[in-house]
Amino acid sequence: MLRHRCYNCPVRRLGQKLRHFLARRVQWMPRYRITRGGMLYILAVLVVGTGAVVSGNNPLFLIFAAMLSAFLVSGLVSRLCLAGLELDFLVPEHVPAGRRVPGELFVRNQKWLMPSFSIRVEAIRDPASPTLDSGIYFPVIAGGATVEEIIKVRFPRRGAYRQNSFAFSTAFPFGFLEKSARVTLRREMLVYPSIDSQPGFDDLLAGISGEIETHYRGLGRDFYRIRPYEAFESARHVDWKASAHVGSLQVREFAREQEQTVEMFLDRDIPPDFDAWFEHAIDCCAFLAWRLSNQGTGIYFRSHGFAFRQPEDGDIYTILKYLALVYPQAAGAPEAPRDETSYKIVFTPSPRKFSDAGWAGARVLSPDVLPVPARAGA
Repeated sequence: MLRHRCYNCPVRRLGQKLRHFLARRVQWMPRYRITRGGMLYILAVLVVGTGAVVSGNNPLFLIFAAMLSAFLVSGLVSRLCLAGLELDFLVPEHVPAGRRVPGELFVRNQKWLMPSFSIRVEAIRDPASPTLDSGIYFPVIAGGATVEEIIKVRFPRRGAYRQNSFAFSTAFPFGFLEKSARVTLRREMLVYPSIDSQPGFDDLLAGISGEIETHYRGLGRDFYRIRPYEAFESARHVDWKASAHVGSLQVREFAREQEQTVEMFLDRDIPPDFDAWFEHAIDCCAFLAWRLSNQGTGIYFRSHGFAFRQPEDGDIYTILKYLALVYPQAAGAPEAPRDETSYKIVFTPSPRKFSDAGWAGARVLSPDVLPVPARAGA
């Protein structure tokens, strides 16, 4: 006989709501962990209880009941210690990935009269959460009080951190049970790409700095220096007096009148299997932009649909904010350079399309020139 299943049955809907409610309750219920001392205590309770049952001795039953009561009281008191705790977490405005920065951790006890004892705060080991050097321990938090602690925190990757998870835990009063409760902060924090040196970045910066100096010298009217003549140079800058004195051709160099500007282009149109290289290129781009800016070099940063001059349009942090949130995206042919006389750097896995767009003289950092380290690509 066939049975008709009613999906709109009120009893069925009530059962589904009840299951969802219980699932949410179980998800947010504090977690218990029996400590080593708790295991020994449970073993002692079992021994005393077995002895009381076998012997029928009333004092043993009293001791057994007192031991069970202490175990239950331990769970109740630890639950009360965690109840009513609030957490807030503040970091500096500018935070690069991979670098330990100071942060302020605030814990407030909303209970008016009852203090919380032996509270430990730790970050959840999750890719979407920051990493603390160590847990923070508070011996006591008075009722209605707020305690503050300066900690070192590290964000493992760039991007927007919208959910930062922490956990309160306590083993008060007897240490038999360790109870923990998870807390998720719904606050967005923007983390820049890493601006610290990685393997090969320092050598790349040294080479680019030398190329920038060579590129901009000898293009103005202010005297820069006298140096040996190089092949195919114009004879109008030859210093004949210095040449006669040294015995070889010497030329005068003149300093460029305009500021040194580096035009950087980040190619977002990359194949899907180059995601690891794209992240590595973003770190390198942030590193070079940060170091060149600190050296006083002007930067004209460009990407598909984005252009920013530093310092004319703002500070270097605007470029780092863009790099913090940028992602690969299909795009058409790249735009031509804005300044033909500037020094150019291009991050792309497809050098040919940039050569066709007028970037033939640029320093191209492709996967062959800027390989992904083994640990980053694993």
